[in-house]
Amino acid sequence: MDAKTFDKSKMPSRHVTKGPQRAPHRSYLYAMGLTEQQIDQPLVGVATCWNEAAPCNISLMRQAQSVKKGVAAANGTPREFTTITVTDGIAMGHQGMKASLVSRDVIADTVELTMRGHCYDALVGLAGCDKSLPGMMMSMVRLNVPSVFLYGGSILPGNFRGQPVTVQDVFEAVGQHSVGNMTDEDLHELEQVACPSAGACGAQFTANTMATVSEAIGLALPYSAGAPAPYEMRDRFCTAAGEKVMELLARNIRPRDIVTKEALENAATVVAASGGSTNAALHLPAIANEIGIDFDLFDVAEIFKRTPYIADLKPGGKYVAKDMFEVGGIPLLMKTLLDGGFLHGECMTVSGRTIGENMDYVKWNADQDVVYPVSNPITPTGGVVGLRGNLAPEGAIVKVAGMANQTFTGPARCFDCEEDAFEAVSAGNFKEGEVLVIRYEGPKGGPGMREMLSTTAALYGQGMGDKVALITDGRFSGATRGFCIGHVGPEAAVGGPIGLLKDGDIIELDAVEGTMNVQVSDEDMEARRAEWQPRETDYTSGAIWKYAQTVGTALYGAVTHPGGKAEKNCYGDV
Repeated sequence: MDAKTFDKSKMPSRHVTKGPQRAPHRSYLYAMGLTEQQIDQPLVGVATCWNEAAPCNISLMRQAQSVKKGVAAANGTPREFTTITVTDGIAMGHQGMKASLVSRDVIADTVELTMRGHCYDALVGLAGCDKSLPGMMMSMVRLNVPSVFLYGGSILPGNFRGQPVTVQDVFEAVGQHSVGNMTDEDLHELEQVACPSAGACGAQFTANTMATVSEAIGLALPYSAGAPAPYEMRDRFCTAAGEKVMELLARNIRPRDIVTKEALENAATVVAASGGSTNAALHLPAIANEIGIDFDLFDVAEIFKRTPYIADLKPGGKYVAKDMFEVGGIPLLMKTLLDGGFLHGECMTVSGRTIGENMDYVKWNADQDVVYPVSNPITPTGGVVGLRGNLAPEGAIVKVAGMANQTFTGPARCFDCEEDAFEAVSAGNFKEGEVLVIRYEGPKGGPGMREMLSTTAALYGQGMGDKVALITDGRFSGATRGFCIGHVGPEAAVGGPIGLLKDGDIIELDAVEGTMNVQVSDEDMEARRAEWQPRETDYTSGAIWKYAQTVGTALYGAVTHPGGKAEKNCYGDV
């Protein structure tokens, strides 16, 4: 394939490379060492979320070089650029977490703006940590130029005195330390060995959940999302992605040909089957919004309800992403789901083949116990459940993978921010049987919809993880376990029922029936609403304030713009 194969008269890069009037633009390209032939070829954006903030992102610059080799080998001209990342493990447990969900939309926006401003014809996007994965995928379907997604890969498990450990163990060790069950020396030793390599958190937390989604939704090449970051084979996947995006460009296969309603249903199915993060119930509707597809939290929850839980992955199970990759990877999970009738096999993927055609190359591995067959699931329904009731008219979500008890009734203990709840938990200032309520942490109220891992991990570390429940209009980390319900909507900041609760109100939670209610009459609730006053945020300027002005409800993915339904022109068609 050479440059003449591509008709640049129909590509965005014609606006900066063709005709006498573009001589000034070409002069900039010559200044960077490009040849006339390279300027004549399609320009391919290679976007990474590389930074030195955390191990999730540290290998992305190196991997991008392999992508560029693949693009160049297929006679394209790669143009590398970076965008931001906020890494949840470091942002967790303090005000920095308010930046996390905000960063998802900023990533999508900045990739869009870079692609638009420089008129690139195709996109390969590399992401490593939680919100960067959906942010990159959102930009792909928004722009709708041929695109391939690449996950930077997971971290290797650590080893603490002969036992495999992850960062989840460190968060929970803080709780053990707070009640005297772990010494300073032991905690110090654990923190030094828990994260031994580059890569994102190794269990089925948000990063690996959305990496699994990237293959199931069709935007990533088969097996590419499973290989851990340190594995040399990642370079081969990266080179292949660079070559493949040029093939997609030649065949004019675009993200909206791939990400359909059925593909979104496939993505939700693999989340449920793998006991993935509740954050997927935010990110899948947000991806759908970019195209204008109706797909909200309840659509996700309905799929969770009918999907068997079959991948025995942490935090609810035994294994990490490396283990699943080594027994057959995400395709092994998808193979048994497809054969069981749980996936749409006709969906197109970036391989140029359908899901069904990709799975023709996958053989079931009977000599492993990471992924169970659908005929013998760990549990018959998904690892994540949607809830609804008078306490959550717009829904809520809970991860039940690994939970023994899925009902809970108890009196409310209300906190108006995570810091107050964490302080109470750390001091043991709560009672067994209570339902801890953390509110004013939603998309608008936070602002930013923080995750509550520090609090939930401290509870688990104290041995109280199954003795209390916790509900919030904020989010939970994919590492959270226990009866922890997030995304409660409407949020407190807009007068939702969670903001009207009082200490002692009896809350009934039932993840089997999918309900969450409070034993307060409608009349009493309305009387409380009449007295309720909006709570002022401390964030009155800057990016987080700006986010609060535009962000919508968690029900539709906490999105910040109208999306595909309001679109009059698409970048891919300029």
